[in-house]
Amino acid sequence: MVRSVEFKDPSRVELIKAVEKLAKNENSNLWATVAKELSRVRRNRREVNVYKIDKYTASGDTIIVPGKVLGDGFLGHKVAVAAFRFTQGAEKKIKDSGGEVMSILDLMKKNPKGSKIKLMG
Repeated sequence: MVRSVEFKDPSRVELIKAVEKLAKNENSNLWATVAKELSRVRRNRREVNVYKIDKYTASGDTIIVPGKVLGDGFLGHKVAVAAFRFTQGAEKKIKDSGGEVMSILDLMKKNPKGSKIKLMG
């Protein structure tokens, strides 16, 4: 049976509004792009595995994933990762490598300008 009304996750809708507001206030292209990516339908949202984070980042980097972080692979260095959702395995692997797991809202509060943040997806 086809759904007649699109399901909207209330927490995602609130996050998109907050990110759009920050993008406008700070005139930041990064946050505008994150809001656009979060607005995609579920099947088109970003999914990033831990091995890709390991491959494309260096120790001490801060990255944002406007979607879900999956737990396939290993992480060999310390990275701060902000994402909309994490699998349990991904969270564990990031924390075990000495990295930091945070929500997008937490990163917005820490770095409202969006400087020195890598967008992955």
